Amino acid sequence: MTALRARLGWTRRLAEQLHVVLLGPVPPPQGGVQTHLMALADYLRREGHRVSVINITRHKQPDGRGYYFPKSAAGLLARVISLRPSILHVHLGGHLSRRDLGLCLALAAVPGSKVVLTLHSGGYPRSEAGRKATPRSLAGYVLRRLAGLIAVNPEIEAVFHRLGVSPAHTTTIEPHCIDPLELSVEPEAMPEALREFAGQHDPFLLTVGLLEPEYSLELQIDTLPLVRARHPGAGLAIIGSGSLEARLRSRIQGSPVREHLLLCGDVPHRGTLAAIRRAAVLLRPTQFDGDSVSVREALAMGTRVLASDTGMRPHGVRLLRSLEPASLAEGISGVLHEPHPPQEGDRGESNLEQVLRFYLAALRPTVPHHSGAPA
Repeated sequence: MTALRARLGWTRRLAEQLHVVLLGPVPPPQGGVQTHLMALADYLRREGHRVSVINITRHKQPDGRGYYFPKSAAGLLARVISLRPSILHVHLGGHLSRRDLGLCLALAAVPGSKVVLTLHSGGYPRSEAGRKATPRSLAGYVLRRLAGLIAVNPEIEAVFHRLGVSPAHTTTIEPHCIDPLELSVEPEAMPEALREFAGQHDPFLLTVGLLEPEYSLELQIDTLPLVRARHPGAGLAIIGSGSLEARLRSRIQGSPVREHLLLCGDVPHRGTLAAIRRAAVLLRPTQFDGDSVSVREALAMGTRVLASDTGMRPHGVRLLRSLEPASLAEGISGVLHEPHPPQEGDRGESNLEQVLRFYLAALRPTVPHHSGAPA
């Protein structure tokens, strides 16, 4: 931290006066974006800044302790205006829908604030919208109105540039930040049903994520019989919630190994960490990905990870050849015979410092953005 203060120099007094409003998903449920947003809020508060958090998902809670859960777009904007922040930092994990872009455009019109966006979606560059990105698109028009754009991988930052955003206003910052104290979890942190399931299966396989198509959960369920043919004690637990829950429960009921499959729903973060530590392998066969926090947490705890090749997996992850049952079963068998990775993965301590430096850059006077209207 001393090194960071030295690098900031004359901007330190400005940094001490920042009021940052973070807009994004607030747990529960717990996911990678939520974990990053909470870690960033905690870091900024430790550094002496004022932080407010506004939830932008359908999951609502009572307002309190600087956390707000507006019930409408008008309520969200009214809250932002009343808070009078110096930085508005939006966290999105989808495909930049018109709703997302409308939110960013409205926030950019709030007087006295600079808007920063982090796009966490690893799938956006390969989506139709990402592939066809041009400066004259709606996304290009909106994103050029913002003070700064943060990508979680170089592919996303390249899309920002194709949309006409100046490289001076973009950066790539990996979103993971792992508190070493959080990794010191006991098995008792797991819910009882999950703890019992883990104790009854060897190897205990785990997948953590949303119950959405891109996480290849049906593939994992259908692969377990092949895995048990080689490893008769194997069981698979799935942590997360999402739109596929009913469909996945039905698929599990139809599986010949249904008693060795557990759909856990959402699990508190400490319970999830305890399960990751207990697992023989963490599975991450996603169709696309950002920078998975659960993968980083697993490596930091010395848990093996088997994942699809997204082009940005950290060192220590065993990569799948393809997203097919035979390939996944073969990959699981192979990784089970490998030693556990050393518990020294990159914990991302510097990532949050980079975000703060990016805020300070956004607050400095900048050259005008492109003003062309969308086609």
